[in-house]
Amino acid sequence: MPPKTTLLSTIPVLPTEDMARDVAWYAEKTGFTKVGGDDMYAILQRENLELHLQWHANTEDDPLLGGSVVRIHVENILPIFEEFVQRGTVSPQKLRMGTDWGTNEFGFYDPNKNAIFIMEDV
Repeated sequence: MPPKTTLLSTIPVLPTEDMARDVAWYAEKTGFTKVGGDDMYAILQRENLELHLQWHANTEDDPLLGGSVVRIHVENILPIFEEFVQRGTVSPQKLRMGTDWGTNEFGFYDPNKNAIFIMEDV
């Protein structure tokens, strides 16, 4: 039997136009604290849960509320990538191995323009 992908968690990626304000708000109001990222992207964590914030300009070209992003964290990404290629969800060129942020991942949009990324830690 071929190896199987293990689904580990989902990670919502929320838009922000003021990273510092929102990182501070989440720390004070929810207990989620910044554990990684930069001025454009923040990884917030509380126990075993993660929320990510991504900066947007809130313009027509980069809307703040132009669709959500969900990251699905997996172990052993290749079987699910191959499945999604066979389903016609993504093309074989969509798999990004060894990103600068330490993942292997691929992504696609649903009919409502929500971005779905499936990723594993390298």
